[in-house]
Amino acid sequence: MAAVAELANDVGTSAACQALCMPRASYYRDVRKTSSPTVSASRPWPARALLPAERDAVLARLHEERFQDRSPAAVYATLLDEGEYHCSIRTMYRLLDEHGEVRERRDQLTHPPYQKPELMATTPNQLWSWDITKLLGPAKWTYFYLYVLLDVFSRYVTGWMVAYRESAELAKRLIEESCKKQHIQPGQLTLHADRGTSMSSKPVAFLLADLGVTKTHSRPHVSNDNPYSESQFRTLKYRPEFPDRFGCIQDSRAFSQGFFRWYNGEHRHSGLGLLTPAMVHYGQAEDILRQRQEVLDVAYQLHPERFVRSAPKPPALPSEVWINRPAREPLTAAINSENAKCV
Repeated sequence: MAAVAELANDVGTSAACQALCMPRASYYRDVRKTSSPTVSASRPWPARALLPAERDAVLARLHEERFQDRSPAAVYATLLDEGEYHCSIRTMYRLLDEHGEVRERRDQLTHPPYQKPELMATTPNQLWSWDITKLLGPAKWTYFYLYVLLDVFSRYVTGWMVAYRESAELAKRLIEESCKKQHIQPGQLTLHADRGTSMSSKPVAFLLADLGVTKTHSRPHVSNDNPYSESQFRTLKYRPEFPDRFGCIQDSRAFSQGFFRWYNGEHRHSGLGLLTPAMVHYGQAEDILRQRQEVLDVAYQLHPERFVRSAPKPPALPSEVWINRPAREPLTAAINSENAKCV
C-alpha cells in the first residue's frame, strides 16, 4: 500500500493502482483501516439541519397532549395558524421515525391461519366435492348457474342442477336429494367445497350436520384446493358442442342432461385407468380390468415379439385419490427407498 501511495503522489491513485495491479477498492479500504479517527475530519453539521435544541423543541410540541392523536400534517397546520413554524411536515415524520413513533395506529385486519385440506378417498361415496359455475345466457350479463356434486374417487356426478341464481336453499335441496339417492349413511361422507356464499351458508351447514356429513372448505384464494370440480367444469366447457351462449334455461338443462349422461356412462377417464365414472362408482371396475387383461394376454401369446419390454397390462385403477396429498417425511422416503432396493 505504501508503494501505491508514493506513486499516487506523482501519477494519481487510479494510475498507480493499475500500474501495481492493485484494485482501487482494496487500496481505499486499507487507507480507511490505517487512518486514525483523530486525523480524519469530522463531518460538518449541515447548514439546513435543525440544531439539537430545535429538534427537542419539535418533539416536545409533537408530544403535547393536544397533539398526541393527530398527524404531523395536522400539527403543522395548527402551529401555523397559531403563528409558529418549526420545520416541514416531512421533518416531523423523520424525527418521530428516529424515536420509533411512526406506525399504523388503526387496527389491522389479520386473517386467521387456514389449514390446508388433506383429504383421501379409497371407495365411492366417501368424499364428494361440489361447486357452482356460470353458463352464459342469451344476453350480456345474464347467466344460469350450474350446481354439480362430484364423487372424488369415481369422478361420478352424483347430482346436478341448473338454476337462475346461486342460492343456499337450492344447494341444500340438491345435496339432500343426492344423499338420499346414493343412500349416504351418517358418518360416511365428507363434502368438500370452496368458500362461496352457498357453500359456507348456515342452511347448508345445518343440513350436513343433520345428515351426519363432514364438511370441509378450500383455503381462501387457493384454486387447487378443489381440483376435481374445476377439472370437471373444464371438461364441460371444452366439449365441441358447448355453445357460446344458451338461449334459455331449458337449453342449458337439455345440454347438461346430455353431457352428464355422456360423462358418467361413456367418458373414458384418464385418471381412472380409462374406465368410465359409472363403472368405478358401481363396482364394475374389477371385472372389466380382468377382462381387459385376458384380451391382452391372448394378444401377447399370438405376437410376443410386438411387446418389447414385457407382457402388456391395462391401465390400473388408483387405489386412493387425494386432495392435497401430504408430503412424505424425508426420512420415511429414504427408508422406503432402501427397503425397495433390498427387495
